[in-house]
Amino acid sequence: MVSQIKSFLFLFIVLVLSKTVISARKPSKSQSKPCKNFVLYYHDIMFGVDDVQNATSAAVTNPPGLGNFKFGKLVIFDDPVTIDKNYQSEPVARAQGFYFYDMKNDYNAWFSYTLVFNSTQHKGTLNIMGADLMMEKTRDLSVVGGTGDFFMSRGIVTFETDTFEGAKYFRVKMDIKLYDCY
Repeated sequence: MVSQIKSFLFLFIVLVLSKTVISARKPSKSQSKPCKNFVLYYHDIMFGVDDVQNATSAAVTNPPGLGNFKFGKLVIFDDPVTIDKNYQSEPVARAQGFYFYDMKNDYNAWFSYTLVFNSTQHKGTLNIMGADLMMEKTRDLSVVGGTGDFFMSRGIVTFETDTFEGAKYFRVKMDIKLYDCY
């Protein structure tokens, strides 16, 4: 009888705890809409031999020659981020991080970077990472955290290539949707 009671209590505790875990992960209806949503533009000028003053990114490794899609190339960057398409506009943040080309048979990169805000509108950071499937019209990367105005934020950043001038310059529209805001 005592062993049956112990078994019942154990089963009851497991069910209660598993129910708690499941319900804690279940999204609420309030999470279907972002708590913050804004659009920014990411500008990248790749370093070349004649533009040291203007460059905002540099390749730190060259592709090893495995295919025609820059596989293995690693780029670090400190790029300006603006609220409009104009590179000359006052930056509202800096995108600081890296990306590397990680596909041998098509253009694809994996990004990991921090948006560092230091403006009158926002202070703090957003940490972003994920695959940029470059041949797609839009691509989603994950917001995995933040500080300051974006403390512990989570969400999605939708990339859309706005301008592409070869390896020299590109601009990406970032539609940022945050679902966890504190």
